[in-house]
Amino acid sequence: MLSKFIVAYLRGTPPVIFGDGEQSRDFTYVATVVDATLRACRAPAAPGKVINVGTGKSATLNQTITLLNTIFGHSVAPQYAEPRAGDVRHSTADISLARSTLGYELLVSFEDGLRRTVEWLREL
Repeated sequence: MLSKFIVAYLRGTPPVIFGDGEQSRDFTYVATVVDATLRACRAPAAPGKVINVGTGKSATLNQTITLLNTIFGHSVAPQYAEPRAGDVRHSTADISLARSTLGYELLVSFEDGLRRTVEWLREL
């Protein structure tokens, strides 16, 4: 959904949020996921375990829009649509096992990752 939001900003159209925007996600930058995956490949205690990676914190979609407004330097109001059936309301990763098993630490914060993603999509 983040790429769809960013593309909407780049096109000058309002991003679409399904629901009230108070649903939350633990948005994680791809470099952090790659680092955790490589750590899991080398960790003797990792095989057979389900290990969550993320920031350990969640942000609402409305907070994400506010942050994108700051990154882009102008305010865009999202378009709200009916909630989609089956959407999860809140999601936050429990990263305690990743820390203890992989030595996992967050490499890129949500805000920095969002800024990097905006920069990358601007270059396409």
